[in-house]
Amino acid sequence: MPPFPFSAIVGQDEMRQALLIAAVDPAVGGVLVFGDRGTGKSTAIRALAALLPPMNAVAGCPYNCDPASPADLCPHCAEGGPRKAQKKPVPVVDLPLGATEDRVVGTLDLERALGAGVKAFEPGLLARANRGFLYIDEVNLLEDHLVDLLLDVAASGVNTVEREGLSLRHPARFVLVGSGNPEEGELRPQLLDRFGLACEVATPTDIATRIAVVRARDAYERDPDAFCAAHAKEDTAIRKRIEAARKRLPAVTVPDAALEQAARLCLALGTDGLRGELTLMRTARALAALDGAGTVTDDHLRRIAPAALRHRLRRNPLDESGSTVRVERALAEVFA
Repeated sequence: MPPFPFSAIVGQDEMRQALLIAAVDPAVGGVLVFGDRGTGKSTAIRALAALLPPMNAVAGCPYNCDPASPADLCPHCAEGGPRKAQKKPVPVVDLPLGATEDRVVGTLDLERALGAGVKAFEPGLLARANRGFLYIDEVNLLEDHLVDLLLDVAASGVNTVEREGLSLRHPARFVLVGSGNPEEGELRPQLLDRFGLACEVATPTDIATRIAVVRARDAYERDPDAFCAAHAKEDTAIRKRIEAARKRLPAVTVPDAALEQAARLCLALGTDGLRGELTLMRTARALAALDGAGTVTDDHLRRIAPAALRHRLRRNPLDESGSTVRVERALAEVFA
């Protein structure tokens, strides 16, 4: 069955915007989507995969090495001769909650070891996700040892494997995308801080939107091919918009006035460190590229600030307001 079309998702504008920004600029640091069950979180993330333009990769490389980036090649590609490139779909890899550490990082290829007596490496999920997206559903239920592993790899962009006499390093740069239900537990602060954007999704409360969602889902399940064909033109337009934004991104400028406003906003909210300003700058620049603008404006900062900052706020026992309300209140003060 083909994935549900991205353009057919009803509502959830913040989530859609965040995923498009991550597709334009992976440096934003990933997307976390938290909310009620049955609100389209997994559907939207998997629909994104069909939108992504294909990438150039070394033919036959299990790590999706970029032939145009010699510094990021795996050991096999770095030692080889001329590298033949081919077009490949951008990988979107699911990391199951019950995955073992060997499946995630890779391990010894037992078949070759027993049959040919050769120590060979069997790549894991991190190898498949290189230069793509690593998706974790119910990310707040992920086991602690896998969280620690992901934190190390996400920080360095390299997966180091020491297994059964094997010692290997390979590139593992990916956009981390997670979804979950806050009722089932909170995310560890260290992992939460690794996500560039955090979106809140809720069950629609107006009748018209609920009816539109149900009709779209029913039409898709009755005839997926016809439903996808009906939205193919809109999905193609979104794909072209992503491609144009990627080309435009390096030329988008961030004026000092915009950086000053970003710093004022983070100071007003009391965010720790400077990651808030960095994320605001990167995401606002990607949003400007999506809009076809050449310069980041206050409007771009205002539109992306809740997703970029709501998960970076300290707990204030004297303020029972939710994080989104606190960000909106600070926006009103700073941009008054």
